[in-house]
Amino acid sequence: MKIHELKPKEGSARRKKRVGRGPGSGHGKTSCKGHKGQKARSGRGKGPGFEGGQMPLQRRLPKRGFNNSIFANSYAIINLDDLDKLTDFTVFTPETLIELGQVRKVSGGVKILARGELTRPITIKANAFSKTALTKIASAGGKAEVV
Repeated sequence: MKIHELKPKEGSARRKKRVGRGPGSGHGKTSCKGHKGQKARSGRGKGPGFEGGQMPLQRRLPKRGFNNSIFANSYAIINLDDLDKLTDFTVFTPETLIELGQVRKVSGGVKILARGELTRPITIKANAFSKTALTKIASAGGKAEVV
C-alpha cells in the first residue's frame, strides 16, 4: 500500500456543500439563506452578544464592585534566604539589589519576606518588611531600616 492509494472508508467522507451553484444542486438562487433580511446579506454577521437591536445583556447589567488595582502598591519581593546567599555584602539597599540582579525594578518599592534563615548579621534598607522577617533579622543580629 502506498500513500497515493489511501482512500477514506466508504460512506465516511462527504462532499462539501457548494451553495449558489446551478440547477440540480438544490442550493441555487438564494443559497439556503431565504429571502432578504439581515442574515441574507453578504459580509460578516453581527458579533457575539448582539440581540437583534435589543439592549444586550452585558449592557443591561449594572457595573458592580470596586477595583483597587489602580491604587494598590506592588512591591518587588525578595526573601531572606536570597540575601543570605550573597556573602560579599552586609548592607542591602534597593539600588544594590538591582545591581546584583535580585530585583528587576523597584517602582513600587522592595519588600523583604521571611523565607529561609539568616546565618549572619546584615543591614537591610527596604520599603516594607514582613513581621516574621523583622524578627529573623533581629535574632541574627542585623538591622532593618524602612526607607
